[in-house]
Amino acid sequence: MLPSSSSVNQSRLWLGVALLLLVPMRLHGLLHTALPDYDSVRNWQVVQEIAAGNLSHLFRHGSPLFMLCYAPVAWFTTDYRVFLVLNALLAVAAVGLLTRFMVRATRLPGWQTGLLVLLVGTGTFLTFSGRDFTMSSASLLCFAGLLGGYYQRLRQPGAVTLYRAVGWLVLGLGFNYKFILTLPILAVLEWWQADGLLWQRGHWWRVGLLVAAPYVVLGLVGVLAGVPWYAWAAVYYKVAFPDAANAAGRTTTIQPDFLYYLRYVLDFESVLVWVGLLAPLGLLWQEWRAGRFGRGRALPPELYLATWGWCLLAGMSLLLKAPRGLLWAYGLWYALGWLTLRRLPAPVLAALGLLALAGNGYRLQRHIYAYTAQSTSYPAVAAWLQAHGGGPVASTVSLGLAPFRPASDTVWVVMHEADLPALARQGYRYVLLDAYWRVANVRQFDSLRRRPPLAAWPEPALTSPLLFLEHSEFTGLSYQQTLQRWQQARQDSMQLRVYEVRSEK
Repeated sequence: MLPSSSSVNQSRLWLGVALLLLVPMRLHGLLHTALPDYDSVRNWQVVQEIAAGNLSHLFRHGSPLFMLCYAPVAWFTTDYRVFLVLNALLAVAAVGLLTRFMVRATRLPGWQTGLLVLLVGTGTFLTFSGRDFTMSSASLLCFAGLLGGYYQRLRQPGAVTLYRAVGWLVLGLGFNYKFILTLPILAVLEWWQADGLLWQRGHWWRVGLLVAAPYVVLGLVGVLAGVPWYAWAAVYYKVAFPDAANAAGRTTTIQPDFLYYLRYVLDFESVLVWVGLLAPLGLLWQEWRAGRFGRGRALPPELYLATWGWCLLAGMSLLLKAPRGLLWAYGLWYALGWLTLRRLPAPVLAALGLLALAGNGYRLQRHIYAYTAQSTSYPAVAAWLQAHGGGPVASTVSLGLAPFRPASDTVWVVMHEADLPALARQGYRYVLLDAYWRVANVRQFDSLRRRPPLAAWPEPALTSPLLFLEHSEFTGLSYQQTLQRWQQARQDSMQLRVYEVRSEK
């Protein structure tokens, strides 16, 4: 039975209202923070380069569509806060698209739709990831589109639904090289469907051409701009086969650990995630016992969502880990938890939903807002440097100072203090000991730290546990090791220190 038009309209209304309520939660404190990490600052710089016609870094991180989509914004403004807000709103749109599909697939009634949107949208990591300037928001949006599009392909097999799903796949690959990780899951689901649609009427080679098209077209654009034809493909190769240790000493991409994400969920996400992660096992057993579970049989929407979540968890547990590794799964588990509870009486369900939402709010305050309650100190650092002569400045590992300096004053990243004497001979007078070196675990600045600074400022955002965990993919540290590094960093009262660059050691 199809839902009535009135119930559909009610669900749409609740979804829209909930998304509007979500906006201030996502933007809270965002305008007085700095760009949170190196990648955010570098992306901000690259989109400006592309806006000026320089395409040399178009394929940075294998996300050319991200760079191209934001480059026009730089024609009107270079204020990093505009880019942060736009990306945060894109993340809200991603939550809207994700929950809209779930509501349609499960016929969730109006007020339950509103609570679902808020529960998913206030999840700890989904909120944290929506406050940077990386491709995460666009990636989540494309995943939500693929999730819904491919579900329709399974339920209504045909050329239209197949190519619609492929369109979302192609879009996702253009925004984030990690979208390639959806291919094994799609292959499993296609095998399970067992309808042979992909191999009928030449669909397989048309799908192959569609997937290859962006690589060919943008590859040619890159060649015309002087970029090697293999630049985009090289991103995949370098990630899979790093040719040298990075600045933190990490040398591999494979690091099996099946407890990392479970520990993270236990410490930072709602218990609703655990319900969503485990409860579908009961439904799977029921379907099996009833003889409704088998290859060629349609998966219930809950098991479809669970399949994506379980496959993502299994696959990402084999690779280098950071909470963003399960970016696409958190919303699924929040939704599955809520869908499991909806069998309860309405008053009990509403009470539990509000309680879970309050818990989300508490975690947001504790793990995100508390570290951005104080305005960033980077403008104060920039003002001090300007008052003491300006010019280029060295910065340890971080580019966080760059958005606050005149474009003519270079911020040069140093990974080792041994590089400083050479910079002094090139006219660098000051070095900013940015505590981002702790986050990235680049421990190469011991003698600099022992000197008294010329000036110092706090920057609490650099002591966020989520920021440290997000860099465990870069550092190669385990979950426990990363939190130990975070505990050490919390004991430092000043995160930004300025020193004079000495020409001799």
